[in-house]
Amino acid sequence: MKDKAKRKSLAEAKDYNADDAKYMQLAIDLSVENVDNGGGPFGAVIVRDGEIIATGVNRVVANNDPTAHAEVSAIRHACDKLKTYRLEGCTIYSSCEPCPMCLSAIYWAGIKRLCYGNTKADAKVIDFDDQFIYEQLDLDYAHRSIECEHFMREAAQKAFIKWAEKEDKVPY
Repeated sequence: MKDKAKRKSLAEAKDYNADDAKYMQLAIDLSVENVDNGGGPFGAVIVRDGEIIATGVNRVVANNDPTAHAEVSAIRHACDKLKTYRLEGCTIYSSCEPCPMCLSAIYWAGIKRLCYGNTKADAKVIDFDDQFIYEQLDLDYAHRSIECEHFMREAAQKAFIKWAEKEDKVPY
């Protein structure tokens, strides 16, 4: 039963405030405009304390960059603007529920609130389906579609040992 609860879809909120509506509408407008500009149908806005910190749109094909998703682009711009890798106190508004890569980036950036319009099911209908990634993560390495090989661990440990011993490191 607990697993079913975890996998249950988030119900669409009906009681959002005017500021939330304004920032979500901006993310949606960016996504629509981006389609007109040759990009994918995704937009994102990062806000902190009522100030728009950064925006991003999907430029995967336009930039020949598979990581150029709206949320990742917005996070990059926000971190550059704020000169930090932690976006604490920020909310990200996305025109669509983030894919696994973008969701991971949101967690790594320390963003504590995510608001989205379209769902991953909506994205699947227009051929943006990330279910295979979720499924791949659950598989043993030997059964993944990408060949995974593990070797030279001892040599690779040099950087980890150096990091562990470094006294002036900034943990993240």
